[in-house]
Amino acid sequence: MAKITLHQGASIEETFKDFIISRKTKGLADKTIQSYNYHFHAIAHHLDIYKDITDLTKSDLDSMIESMRGAEISANSISTYTRCLRAFFSWCNEECITQINMKLYKGVETVKDTYTDRELEKLLKKPDIRKCGFAEYRDWVIVNFLLNSGSRAATIRAIQIRDIDFDNGLVHYRHTKNRRAQVIPLCSEMIKILREYLRFRKGNDEDYLFCTENGLPLTENGLRIAISRYNTRRGVNKTSIHLFRHTFARKYLIDCGGDAFTLQKLLGHSTLEMTKHYCAVFNADLTKNYDNFSPLAQMKQGGARITLKR
Repeated sequence: MAKITLHQGASIEETFKDFIISRKTKGLADKTIQSYNYHFHAIAHHLDIYKDITDLTKSDLDSMIESMRGAEISANSISTYTRCLRAFFSWCNEECITQINMKLYKGVETVKDTYTDRELEKLLKKPDIRKCGFAEYRDWVIVNFLLNSGSRAATIRAIQIRDIDFDNGLVHYRHTKNRRAQVIPLCSEMIKILREYLRFRKGNDEDYLFCTENGLPLTENGLRIAISRYNTRRGVNKTSIHLFRHTFARKYLIDCGGDAFTLQKLLGHSTLEMTKHYCAVFNADLTKNYDNFSPLAQMKQGGARITLKR
């Protein structure tokens, strides 16, 4: 009779399924779970996932990376896959299944594309309420909201009418990526826009702020299609909702002179690391109006003139 050992016969694939169950139990968002499964499916093309997980070695992981590079997978994609495996192996180590770690693959820092001021002018031009339909008017309000807050699409879809605090100029986010309560300020212009919008939208406190023409909640795909059509009709080829988030961050940091710590709170980042990413990718713009922020320039402009004595 063969000797029975712990975890014998548990493949990488089977163990990953256990990992997914543990993440669901911990309350991770469905989208995060979907991402883990998607990334693992991609990894399976370059790693023998049917291998006993206790037999997995660093050499196997090095070969996986080499296979990905040979398949001309982008550095950023490889970085994403290794991040998934790092979380997986961290859990495996906690469960005393393995003693292996996954080093993150270095991605390539790229400057994120954003909406230009000219494109924003087109998108922010108010439609004629007397002639347009509800959907176009709603999409205009959503675009304004995205430029006010830089929020994620899922967050916007989850906002209920009762979440808007007009008296204090705030919006309470019911849905966030990290599931932490978040309160975001509304500028005076956004408050005015929302007041007018709700006179047309009406609804009860528990109803969703942004809905279909039939009063139903917007789906993820429904919102994506709505903004895509809205942008295209305005003559803007960029149609990404998430691009508004990058645009908000860029304009807040560069055009508005905002700071990274406040931006972290506004974007709902758990740590400053992701916010640093937003700061780093816009370094090329830091020279703009730098005389307004440089201590040296300020001292030179405001200081008394000193003459040298001979």
